[in-house]
Amino acid sequence: MKLNELKPAEGARKKKRRVGRGPGSGSGKTSGRGHKGQKSRSGGSIPAWFEGGQMPLARRLPMKGFTNPTRKTFEVINVCDLERSGLEGEVTVDVLRASGVVRGTRGKVKVLANGEITRAITLKVNAISAKAREKVEAAGGTIELIK
Repeated sequence: MKLNELKPAEGARKKKRRVGRGPGSGSGKTSGRGHKGQKSRSGGSIPAWFEGGQMPLARRLPMKGFTNPTRKTFEVINVCDLERSGLEGEVTVDVLRASGVVRGTRGKVKVLANGEITRAITLKVNAISAKAREKVEAAGGTIELIK
């Protein structure tokens, strides 16, 4: 057997339907498209999402939500997380990441006031709430905000 002698199996290939070849073919005249209307015309395809002139679903549903493009995103930790971690001395964002207190990789860290702290630490973070600042300073710590 040679490459030029290869043929597909019997019945594996079907002949293409040739439309518009007279009344004897069974698909002459209107070529199986029916009479008139958008689908009978050449190029008259309708997109899958078209609803026949009815107000489309995407426009019927109410608009929901709004995303402010200038919103600052922070990894949030609490004062109790600092207490639980057992960190001493100077605590920076990198130290918090290394110890697992901050899990994400977004960059900025904000400290909130949930819980209590008893150790004096030097905290270097991007943002801190007023209550959290009071609690850290009351425990003898200092805060330095970084950009």
